Amino acid sequence: MTQPYQRFVIFAEMRTGSNLLEATLNAIKRVTCFGEAFNPYMMGWPDKDELKGITRAQREEDPLRLLKAIFDKPNHLAGFRYFHDHDPRVFDAIMDDRSCAKIVLTRNPADSYVSTALARATNQWKLNHTETPIPAAAHFDAAEFREVTSEILEFQLKVQHRLQSTGQSAFWLGYEDLLDADVMTGLIHWLGRTDIDRVAPADDQVPQNPRELSEKVSNFAEMEAELSRFDPFMLRRIPNFEPRRGPSVPSFAAAEAGKGLIFMPIKGGPVESITDWLRLMGDVTSDLNQNILRQWKRDHAGHRSFTVLRHPLRRAWTAFETMLARGNPDLRQLMREVYRVELPPDEELFGLTDDRKAELFEAFLEFLRRNLNGQTSLPVHPGWASQSEVLAGFARFSGPDMVLREGDLARDLEWLAASAGIKGPAPAPLAEPFPDFLNDHKLRSAAKKAYLRDYIAFGFGGQA
Repeated sequence: MTQPYQRFVIFAEMRTGSNLLEATLNAIKRVTCFGEAFNPYMMGWPDKDELKGITRAQREEDPLRLLKAIFDKPNHLAGFRYFHDHDPRVFDAIMDDRSCAKIVLTRNPADSYVSTALARATNQWKLNHTETPIPAAAHFDAAEFREVTSEILEFQLKVQHRLQSTGQSAFWLGYEDLLDADVMTGLIHWLGRTDIDRVAPADDQVPQNPRELSEKVSNFAEMEAELSRFDPFMLRRIPNFEPRRGPSVPSFAAAEAGKGLIFMPIKGGPVESITDWLRLMGDVTSDLNQNILRQWKRDHAGHRSFTVLRHPLRRAWTAFETMLARGNPDLRQLMREVYRVELPPDEELFGLTDDRKAELFEAFLEFLRRNLNGQTSLPVHPGWASQSEVLAGFARFSGPDMVLREGDLARDLEWLAASAGIKGPAPAPLAEPFPDFLNDHKLRSAAKKAYLRDYIAFGFGGQA
């Protein structure tokens, strides 16, 4: 018999039915599920401190040793259950192992939360045919529910992304599937055990609380109100098709003033004026790479890193002006021929009226909207990339200590300098001029459509 998988992992969470699934699998010859093998608080099951001859202390020292021991079972399909808060050190090894089958078990988050709360209140985690459920009602804690649900969703998306990026598949199960013999049979066949004709779900466990949620929650009206705020279909999600950016370390500037300042510039912002401000206070090193910057940080205890945000409308105008005055002529021609920004010939660009500039700028903002949403063949230029994506790129190396706003530099740079031990800092640079005619309703609206992520992420208002 050809068996595509040699082992398995069950990605699940508390009160999703993973105990029942484990019991179903363990009833099959040459299949063993070793419980929550990497739960920090136990070894597979409650009150166990050893698994496969390995103690908790040994697992803590080297979790891969336990992983190898679990899977080292010849002519056997072995696996375990793995939750979002289990030992993260084994996650990569699991996901990179293509011979390890991935089973994903989910349940309605509200049902899981209430079931967990009831189990904690009664200390009754399993129920068989001869036992009587302990009557109880859970209290719904909205803040706890939001936190737990967010953590689980983040983990599920992480699993899904790794499966997709490595070209692997998973067997997806819902809580209701666990009592369906056809689905359980399909699962074991998918795992490669086609020698088994039919799999019956385990019958030594029964649902503990087969009541309506309204009967199981003491503050059900409050729970309903809280859940009404959730958006399960992500109707309010902001689509993001903008390419991921790298950390751009070579653009950083490291200043020797005080205990040290690291400026992490966002192109299209007040880069030159901030760099000049740093130079007024001491030597500035640029053309860095990650290794050099790490060493610089080691040598400058107490340093501070920062970046400066610019209002999206003002920043888009900077990109537009750069394109007109210093940009690549081929880019301007591309705007004319392809992207519906009807720029006049280059020799006429410097005599444009304010009204004509505003008209062209509005068309440019529409181009930015399409470009940032992946609707053009032109790559996203760093000078007009969304600032939220640039910051996300920084974080792939090291996020800034402080995110300042251009409009508040007179106040914030003084505080920044003081935090880095700089006495008597240079005066803050003045904000660059911005034409009043651009604070027009149509342009503000077009800028918000292009940079909605930045407006929401950073709380920008309409006025630039």
